[in-house]
Amino acid sequence: ELQLVESGGGSVPPGGSLRLSCEYSGATSTSYCMGWFRQAPGKEREGVVTMDVDGTTNYADSVQGRFTISQDRALNTLYLQMNTLKPEDTAMYYCAAVRFWRCPARIDQYRFWGQGTQVTVSS
Repeated sequence: ELQLVESGGGSVPPGGSLRLSCEYSGATSTSYCMGWFRQAPGKEREGVVTMDVDGTTNYADSVQGRFTISQDRALNTLYLQMNTLKPEDTAMYYCAAVRFWRCPARIDQYRFWGQGTQVTVSS
């Protein structure tokens, strides 16, 4: 089974940047759709960006142009570069995966989850 461990969260002022990492093990990522999700206090978990097995990406409108997903298969790591951060980006960020060629729209279909890393954007 796939294990996921996120890191890189922290506290930054508005306009700042962070890069999250998700190190995976237990299986080859070439068989898994992977993505980043977030959950703010009192809100439902939402998708931030997903990456299909063929590298096709799908960004949420709220982060389009500010966030970038990437993957280094040699290091078994998925990244999320977050620029021009806003207070509304404050949330716990999770890495998730499922053994599908195309990433599903439904969050409950993602089988493997990391423990999350907190991102706080505040002045």
